[in-house]
Amino acid sequence: MNSVRVRFAPSPTGELHVGGARTALLNWLFAKSKGGTFLLRIDDTDQERSQGEYLEGIFGSLEWMGLDWDEGPQKGGKYGPYFQSQRLGLYREYVQKLLDEGKAYRCFCTEEELEAGRKEARQKGIPFVYPGKCRDLSQEELSEMGQERETSVVRFSSPGEGSTVIKDEIKGEISFENRYLGDFIILKSNGVPTYNFATAVDELTMEISHVIRAEEHLSNTPLQLLIIQALEGRIPSYAHVPMILAPDRSKLSKRHGATSVEEFKDQGYLPEALVNYLTLLGCPPVEEQEIFTSQEAMDSFSLSKIGKTPAVYDTDKLGWINGHYIREKDLEQLADLSIPFFQDKGLISPQVTDHEKEKLKQVISVSRDRVRTLQELPELCAFFFTDNYPADQETEEKVLNKEDVVPNLQKLVQELKGLDDYQGEHIQSIFKKLSKENQVSPARFIKPARVALSGKASGPELVDIMLVLGKEKTLERLYRVVNAKNKF
Repeated sequence: MNSVRVRFAPSPTGELHVGGARTALLNWLFAKSKGGTFLLRIDDTDQERSQGEYLEGIFGSLEWMGLDWDEGPQKGGKYGPYFQSQRLGLYREYVQKLLDEGKAYRCFCTEEELEAGRKEARQKGIPFVYPGKCRDLSQEELSEMGQERETSVVRFSSPGEGSTVIKDEIKGEISFENRYLGDFIILKSNGVPTYNFATAVDELTMEISHVIRAEEHLSNTPLQLLIIQALEGRIPSYAHVPMILAPDRSKLSKRHGATSVEEFKDQGYLPEALVNYLTLLGCPPVEEQEIFTSQEAMDSFSLSKIGKTPAVYDTDKLGWINGHYIREKDLEQLADLSIPFFQDKGLISPQVTDHEKEKLKQVISVSRDRVRTLQELPELCAFFFTDNYPADQETEEKVLNKEDVVPNLQKLVQELKGLDDYQGEHIQSIFKKLSKENQVSPARFIKPARVALSGKASGPELVDIMLVLGKEKTLERLYRVVNAKNKF
């Protein structure tokens, strides 16, 4: 087997976590860089916790990120089925093979007996290792135990001496003493295989060449390697990726913000930005380069480039990267992606009209430089769509309460009313003219005009605001402030 075959094997027990998304991405990049196969396998033997909505979420998240799999659910392939819950018969065949060859055995020990052993180990301050009580039972004893006790598990006959060595592509050579591995369970009493056994059989039968996964699985690797060896299969190459830590270097959790792909999508991050960022955390194409395409990452990908230390989750960096892609995105596509966020705030109708779409494109074109996520756009731009926009009261009081505000706005109104060609350069010339004639800074006209039109002290360029609002709406809002101030 010379071809590269990698797999991503999530469990449908929750949303796709950012750590899992990075693992999927690294597998995808490696497969693409080698002209290999990226396989999706669903580890759903935990039927009680597995849910269809999570499964659909995993599919949707991978598709949204552009991580198309070559084999697996929805795609098929000659190594299926690709759901572990549909492979139970295959696992039991391999369990029986190990039993027949004396490489595994049935264990009838009760939970009470095992707990007594754990308690004794704790008292001695040593790790508990199953003592192999049922390992050498004769056929007669096995038969008697089977009659006495209704349930049993199947344990793997581990080597009690020596070491199992993992040659990890990222961490280097790692040795595990076999005496601490014990005779671990491979088939539970309910007939369902354990995670390690099912995974090992899948790597073998699906001809996986490289297992690239999170370092939290490192302790599982010697058990899986022993199983594959016992089944006389080819050992895949292993690469365990350091985990992603929170900014305070604790385990990443909900309290640190978005942690799943769906949350990032819902908060207005673009897929290319998240892919760029996760690649940066795992294996950037060029040192010091922060913006790159998937193709650039693919062309230079190497397992040897993956860092050996945990990556630190940086929301500021992700936001900066996302802002870059928002600025570079095709305006038509960006408007389509932004529509749900404006609909959620009631700023455009559920059935978007052509007029609304065109206005949205105008608004985004003058505002995109000032946001980091699509979710920020409606808050920044609400004043373009409604007169009931949220205004900064402190700013209004500070800017609009100055003595010269009303006369200055009145002068601006008069100039704008007489402007037949309502274009950007002509509007700018008005501010210059008013500044010169009144011998004051242009800011004495610009600041109150901005606050009168948007309720904010910052945002898109004032001239852009005036152009998007149009002459009629601009005059209406300026009049509103002038009339309100004249009442006092």
